[in-house]
Amino acid sequence: MAGNSSERLEELQYKREQARLGGGLKRQEAIRSSGRGTARDRIALLLDEGSFLEIDSFVTHRSTDNGMFLHNTLGDGVVAGHGTIKGRRVYCFAQDFSVHGGSMGEMHAKKIAKIIEMAERVKAPIIGMWDGGGQRAHDGISALAGTGELLDRLVQCSGRVPMISLVLGPVVGVSALAASLADFTILGEEHGQLFLSSPLETPEVLEGEIDAAGLGGANLHASRSGIACLIADDEDDACSLAAEILSYLPDHNMAEPPLEESTDPANRLNSDLETLVPENPNKPYDMVKVVEEIVDDGIFVELFEAYADNIIIGFARLEGKTIGVVGNQPKVLAGCLDIDASIKAARFIRTCDSFNIPLVTFEDVPGFLPGVVQEWGGIIRHGAKLLFAYAEATVPKLTLVTRKAYGGAYLAMSCKHLQSDYNIAWPTAELAVMGAEGAVNVIHRAEIGKAPDDQKEATRQRLIAEYKAKFGDPYVAARNGWLDDVIEPSESRLRLCRALNILQSKREWSPPKKHGNIPL
Repeated sequence: MAGNSSERLEELQYKREQARLGGGLKRQEAIRSSGRGTARDRIALLLDEGSFLEIDSFVTHRSTDNGMFLHNTLGDGVVAGHGTIKGRRVYCFAQDFSVHGGSMGEMHAKKIAKIIEMAERVKAPIIGMWDGGGQRAHDGISALAGTGELLDRLVQCSGRVPMISLVLGPVVGVSALAASLADFTILGEEHGQLFLSSPLETPEVLEGEIDAAGLGGANLHASRSGIACLIADDEDDACSLAAEILSYLPDHNMAEPPLEESTDPANRLNSDLETLVPENPNKPYDMVKVVEEIVDDGIFVELFEAYADNIIIGFARLEGKTIGVVGNQPKVLAGCLDIDASIKAARFIRTCDSFNIPLVTFEDVPGFLPGVVQEWGGIIRHGAKLLFAYAEATVPKLTLVTRKAYGGAYLAMSCKHLQSDYNIAWPTAELAVMGAEGAVNVIHRAEIGKAPDDQKEATRQRLIAEYKAKFGDPYVAARNGWLDDVIEPSESRLRLCRALNILQSKREWSPPKKHGNIPL
């Protein structure tokens, strides 16, 4: 009996070693020599040392077609389990490129789906490391069936537990869809690639017009498609970025975000903000500097920095509490809202609302970007997404108007009329239907037209001055209660910290419904 037990233990150890070898030492070394890590290398980088507990290491595929019975690899090309990051529980998985090129067969997909389902049950975040060539052709429709189950689990988890994707190699086909369903998708600069259609099937690649990196590389997805929220220098950096994002997020949608003690006093004055906004209303400045001056320790983790950079989004803290920052960027397109900016901000607002993260909006917006491209591209529908997201959000909403707040863009940027909780402005703020020059050209067109030619410009300038005197300050809105206060710029941090403190207990009730119908 003892001998039999010893043999069983030896068999277990042998199988575990086989599972650790994945597609074999030769393939693993080839992966390492290309500058990438193996699945287990990556999990070791991500998690606290010794915390990983693997699940389903003995799973194998069930296909007998196409000679697959000769390639029964334990684990079926993905390493999955749970562990901790700085003591916080997470579920994670990493595709193993050494096994069938990381392709997703039926059991491979089911194994990831199982991990995601477990994470949803215990309310713990999910981090997926993607590196694989799409669905496994050898498995046929079974691969798609397993992938369908995986996609369903990802959608069910959305908004319930945080999901982060690290794309550290080429990810093709429906696997790219799965990776992009995460709340945050981080791509490795050198090797991270996402394609819905394989480069081998893309005419522009076949004809040599662009290469694979130009079709779906990290920088492309950071600047053009808006899929990559951050670009990692290497795999170590990717894991650090994932841990940093996670530090701002709660474990699940019923929990509060982590509180991180800060020595930055809440009553710190922001004297630098007194002179930051130029006197010339058409002169740009950097809204990121405004944010960094106000938030704890000047730390602002900006997301999607290269995409739709006329708006900024990201995470920061006020008195140790996580906040989601949304701000117009006056130095790009004068801070106008366009299609990409509206989509970028709306998605982030809904993410923050899902995970109980208060929203702080820094507003300087002259309007929606005019033009045929925007109108034909559906700026009406896409702009409505931003307005919808703000109106739908039930987390504390705070807004600081630094300069311009014009027209429909003023309404879309967390105005008081959309149930924003605390709206303040600097004395430099202008809240109006449009700028003084545009308004005068519309309102007084006839009067200007009747003036003698040599007096037309003088008449126009006089009317502009009159309009500015009447509407070119924040006090009209303040008199109507649409601003809660007009403050000195140096008090910005103090006021926002105090408001956030009182709003922590905010609870908002809305009539039961299945869900709203956001204009997608």
